[in-house]
Amino acid sequence: MISCYVEPSGESSPLARAETAAAAEAVGGGLAPDPLALSPLIAVRLPDLPSIGALSARLALARRCLRTVHPGLDPEAAASLEGRDGRSAVFRRVGRSEGSSDAAVRAAGKAYRAGGGVIDLESPERRYWLATSASGDARLLREAAPVDRRASAARAMPRLPFQRPVSLAPRLARAAANLARARPGDRVVDPFLGTGALLAEAALLGATVFGIDRDPTMVRGALANFAHLGVSAAELLEGDAGEVDFADPGLRFAAVLTDPPYGRAARAGREGAAAVWRRVVPRWAERVVPGGRVVAVVPTGFEPLGEPWVPVLAVPVRVHRSLTREFRVYERAP
Repeated sequence: MISCYVEPSGESSPLARAETAAAAEAVGGGLAPDPLALSPLIAVRLPDLPSIGALSARLALARRCLRTVHPGLDPEAAASLEGRDGRSAVFRRVGRSEGSSDAAVRAAGKAYRAGGGVIDLESPERRYWLATSASGDARLLREAAPVDRRASAARAMPRLPFQRPVSLAPRLARAAANLARARPGDRVVDPFLGTGALLAEAALLGATVFGIDRDPTMVRGALANFAHLGVSAAELLEGDAGEVDFADPGLRFAAVLTDPPYGRAARAGREGAAAVWRRVVPRWAERVVPGGRVVAVVPTGFEPLGEPWVPVLAVPVRVHRSLTREFRVYERAP
């Protein structure tokens, strides 16, 4: 196992940490103790070096994965040793995009040049970051893999063929898919398909996805969005998710991943939104395999599942300007 750090993006610290933990588990690792406490970095342990790239490719609420270099040395001594390779590099402080006003960053860059390296601010071969431990000591880290935040921005609702104003933003949808620990080949179901934002992210992580929506416009729109994003669904159904079933009614799922409707539930007749959720979500939760999860984005304080399901996470996040929802994760009690 190897150790590395994830730099969260700052959008929601609790959700970013939970996403990092679940994503690390999905690639065979997990959170790790951090005796240095390099805030705001999140320490993880992974099986091998290629796993760092796999982790960065999954994450949404992060900026990069980092590894400490020469951990027993101060940043200047470590930078001097790194400079011996003669590569071009740039130095920054974690959490800052510029380093010209940071004396420690400038000193590390100077030591790097003295060791034989070249400073290149535009297109460096390596990127180094300084972080401060809880005791006040500085540490030098090298960027091992960046998180491609432009890719998630390209999946934003205004850029998709089928659009609805309440669809979950792609970074939040990816975070939810990570909370479900969706792995390649896993079957993931969303009984409230909507625009397909959640299932699209699960499919981009390699999962085999299934969805249901009572509105045929949503089903057609989700298919259009999937085609635009280069993913596909194993099966999408039109109908009441509390009644219809897939071609194989014996299918089991690694996760239920859903963003239940809020105001739209009124279309189900006189049945309120909460009643719809309590009728539908447990039905599909029963089809989750041991060790699987139910991830639901719900109103604050609402519990869509009871026993034998145990809530393991509830993080409130503002999903739109005036709309806050809780990202809830459930696991089945032994």
